[in-house]
Amino acid sequence: MPVQISDLYDNWAELQAHADTWKQRTLKQAFDKDSNRAARYSTAAAGLEYDYSKNHVDEDTLKLLLGLAEKADLKGAIKRLFRGDHINNTEDRPALHSDLRFEGEAQNDNQKEVAAALDKMSGLISRVHNGEWKGFDGQEITDVVNIGIGGSDLGPRMVTKALSAYHTGHVNVHFVANVDGAEINDLFEKLNAGSTLWLVASKSFSTLETLENALTARRWMLSQGCPEDSLAKHFVAISSKVEKAIEFGMDADNVYPMWDWVGGRYSLWSAIGMPIAFAVGMDNFNKLRAGAARLDNHFAEAPLEKNIPALMGLLMFWYSNVLGADNQAVLPYANHLQLLPSYLQQLEMESNGKSVNKEGQRLGYQTGSIVWGTEGTNGQHSFHQLLHQGNVLTPIDFIAPLRAKHDIKHQQKYLIANCIAQSQALMEGRDLAASKAELEAQGVAADEINALAEHKVHPGNRPSSTIAMEELNPETLGALIAAYEQKVFTLGVLWNINSFDQWGVELGKLLGTHVATAIDTTDVPTDWDSSTKTLIKRFLEANA
Repeated sequence: MPVQISDLYDNWAELQAHADTWKQRTLKQAFDKDSNRAARYSTAAAGLEYDYSKNHVDEDTLKLLLGLAEKADLKGAIKRLFRGDHINNTEDRPALHSDLRFEGEAQNDNQKEVAAALDKMSGLISRVHNGEWKGFDGQEITDVVNIGIGGSDLGPRMVTKALSAYHTGHVNVHFVANVDGAEINDLFEKLNAGSTLWLVASKSFSTLETLENALTARRWMLSQGCPEDSLAKHFVAISSKVEKAIEFGMDADNVYPMWDWVGGRYSLWSAIGMPIAFAVGMDNFNKLRAGAARLDNHFAEAPLEKNIPALMGLLMFWYSNVLGADNQAVLPYANHLQLLPSYLQQLEMESNGKSVNKEGQRLGYQTGSIVWGTEGTNGQHSFHQLLHQGNVLTPIDFIAPLRAKHDIKHQQKYLIANCIAQSQALMEGRDLAASKAELEAQGVAADEINALAEHKVHPGNRPSSTIAMEELNPETLGALIAAYEQKVFTLGVLWNINSFDQWGVELGKLLGTHVATAIDTTDVPTDWDSSTKTLIKRFLEANA
């Protein structure tokens, strides 16, 4: 029999009974009853202000959820995480991404290795920025292209976009991830081979998409006149498999390390973040790391009732496992954070999309949630209709940088006003009487009021949290990303799953290789299903 969530927590019946009390009251009533609710259910750290007062929680809810955290030994798990215990039990290794983002002097061997790699990276970036690094025909580097996918693309791409206000202008930074040749082909039209530097980022240096794009880039460079013995001037690799990168043809001096104790989706703080540093400079890259380190310290030291990542995880556990939500929306009210939801999709869904616990037992309860969203206010004119009037429970995180980092500052008030108003409207709603009164004030006829009023009712009582910051800068962005990383860890502890493996990703990669081989050889196994065989046949016919 699958393990049930009630098997883990002896107060589960009490928690469910408490959840039923929220069916009899609303968030609006909670605010009307407690004028101090916003302060009571807010906390702050590392430049972030976390307001979770518009959630279905009260003191009893928190007491019960913190009881779950105690039962799951969340405090002990946090200590084991930072201590370097092998919490990634299926791969028998630690998850020490926190060692990538320390402040000050390195304190252990891992951090010393990181510091050495970052020093080497800093030297490369300095040589490119000051024009010392030249291409095969003597040109200075003007464009840097990151070739990677998953954790070697999503994090660096998101942060590079998010910190647009901090770009130095020394080089243009581009990204290639998709194995669809259209992406890299379109980019070729914008590049000059003699002034282009390619970063090949792959932890395993065996990822199909990355290797194929790297080979395509190599062929293009040769076709543009780059001598083979000058390719080292245009290619840099970041990988935990240094020997594989060298076998691929990389110059050993141009290979930057990754480590097995860092998961790919947690790696942007290492040399995997090189495109970030090329865009914003090493000083700002280190400020990004420092912001994350401060949030890590908060996660390690703050009591759980004031601990931002712990509260984020406990709230999502409450909604997904008690109240029945299977999704969550992340809505950044900052155009430069438009890639944050895509980044968090990998972070959360790859980490916690599991169906067995750490002991390998099948689970009868939900783990992981569907993460989605886009930047405000664009979403208000599309999917917010469902959020306001649909019948889908969707907990929401609003992200609100309060001060603009551009010169069109008068529009910032409209942006943040919309963010605040959306969370207010989702919480308060609008009842039938208010809908009728609004129509009456507009002079609408009585029969039309009766026909329209129900359609204008907003049920309200929709949960949301707001993460505010003074401005979006390297430090606050680092803290924000680290908060979500540690939220994911918190949920993994509560669900008793391993958040640091991703066997589902590996299966898809393996089968993709098998299908590609079948296409190359036209030798399609007879025991494959009829749909797969038919699709391969159609591809071969279309490309005959």
